Amino acid sequence: MTLTALAGVVLSLALTATPLPSAPPSPAQERTTVPEGSHECARAAARCDGTLAVPLDWNDPSSERIEVAFAWVPAAGHATGTILAAPGGPLPALPDLPRIQQVLGPVLGQRNLLIVDPRGLGRSSPLLCPGLNLAEPDTIAACATRLGPRTRFFTADQAVRDLDAVRRALGAGPVTFYGNSYGTVYAQAYAARHPEGLAAAFLDSTVISSAGGYALWPVRSRPDLLDLVCRRSPACRALPGDARRTYTRLVTRLREHPDPEVPLITLRSMDGMAEPVAGRELNAAATAYLAGDPEPLRRLARAMAGGPGQPIEGAQWAGYLAYRCGDGGFPFDRDAGPAERLDQLERYYRRERPLAPYTPADLGLDVREGLEFCVNWPTPRHSPVLPPRADLPDIPVMVVGGDFDTHSPAEVSAAMRVFPDATFVRVPFGTHSLAWATGKTGDCVRAALRSFVTDHRVPPARCTAENYRAIGAFPSSLSEVDPLPATGLDAGRRRVLAAAFATAADAVARRNPGNLFHGRLKEQPGLRGGRVTFGDGVITLDEAAYVPGVTASGRLVLTPEGRATASLDVLAAGRTFRVELAWEAFTAQERPALSGTLDGTPFQVPEQN
Repeated sequence: MTLTALAGVVLSLALTATPLPSAPPSPAQERTTVPEGSHECARAAARCDGTLAVPLDWNDPSSERIEVAFAWVPAAGHATGTILAAPGGPLPALPDLPRIQQVLGPVLGQRNLLIVDPRGLGRSSPLLCPGLNLAEPDTIAACATRLGPRTRFFTADQAVRDLDAVRRALGAGPVTFYGNSYGTVYAQAYAARHPEGLAAAFLDSTVISSAGGYALWPVRSRPDLLDLVCRRSPACRALPGDARRTYTRLVTRLREHPDPEVPLITLRSMDGMAEPVAGRELNAAATAYLAGDPEPLRRLARAMAGGPGQPIEGAQWAGYLAYRCGDGGFPFDRDAGPAERLDQLERYYRRERPLAPYTPADLGLDVREGLEFCVNWPTPRHSPVLPPRADLPDIPVMVVGGDFDTHSPAEVSAAMRVFPDATFVRVPFGTHSLAWATGKTGDCVRAALRSFVTDHRVPPARCTAENYRAIGAFPSSLSEVDPLPATGLDAGRRRVLAAAFATAADAVARRNPGNLFHGRLKEQPGLRGGRVTFGDGVITLDEAAYVPGVTASGRLVLTPEGRATASLDVLAAGRTFRVELAWEAFTAQERPALSGTLDGTPFQVPEQN
């Protein structure tokens, strides 16, 4: 008899430190209880990767055994507790272990860390469908047929039973659950089913549930966010109309008169405000476009088009589908067949118009051809993330959410009242996975996370991602530029200085640490001509024009802390000016304080909030 087979007979739940082939369940394996501290990783002094055999159906002790894989990282010093971390997806968790260790940082000196690949994903008995492509409904239906009825057990309500079995096998006491994105689904499901195993929870970018307890996957447009951003800026508020109506007029104009440089699907990628440059400029660019000046909007569209996308084909996406569909609440009945679901979905989009001011057709979407992956995935088992009238434990829960996340702060705050002792902390202008963010926002949220998981108290510090203000009208000439209130300069030079700073600030905005699309740019034309080249901490302007008739050439230096300096030769009003500038970039101010010289004359410009 091989060692693998022997282990399957002798060990009650086939506890192993390395993956083993599945074996038929023995009478000993049919027990669904796990002895405390029975896994060999419980005695490890360093990282231990293991697997645990668990029932496919936790409600049926005699059901098929599957294996779940985990990583156990003992605390570097004396352990005073354990953090159970679940990243997003639903995707494999173990590949994110290094990132989670980095996020938690020094906390791991006194806390053990446990990460488990959810069943059906990664190394945990993965569900696989060769030829699966989420953009092709026929392959989804074929995958569901191929995998058969066992897929109904690859859902959060079963996966959290696995998490608790691993916790007990390692002898860990009640854990502090750190859930990020879809990891918050597991956290809520765990709290509902294993309150005895939970000491506290930190939820980042929470997925909320429907009235029936299923996770919501909203497909919607968010033009309301343009109003939110614009309200913060006097310059933006001075534009004609309100931001949402301007945006709606723009969509209507582009639908009736398509512009190949501004496809509606590209415009749609901007209204979530996740890209700081879009938040800064979209309302002004929309206003300019409707007034006959298309270039600001076209410049945005060129940068936002063709960005990196996540591939949605491959055998491993079967596990993702099992969770998304089994855990999800959608605008169709779970018990309905594909044809009836499509009818219900079509009626929903026609009645509710969640993509307004767009229609699905504007975005190249066909409600009857794969707009929602789960139409063709059967969900015969009742498996809500949060069971009706779930009595969640009275434990400390800290919830952080951003203005620009999938669910709004108001939605998350209301949903998390299911926890008796939950504190919601809004992060203005925040997007998704806040503790994983770069720059000051990420540093602040990570500090709050580390503080909370240490003492289970919500820290007083408040974090923000608001590091810009929306701009006003794009000037069409130097005469439209308001002079800066600079000491020691006459009105003409103060106007030139304002044009020089606007040109420099426009270039620096492309290096906001929150940018994705613009952060990839190596070069870009100036708004009204010339060239802007982006290097490592250096931006080069070559006759770059932001204000018509004003060009700037020279270098801008941007430090990692966000301090910007510029040395520019500015051609304006028929002569060249030498401008030196210094300011703090990426602040939530209408205008930061400026200092420098113009043709050797020193100046100071006070900040404007």
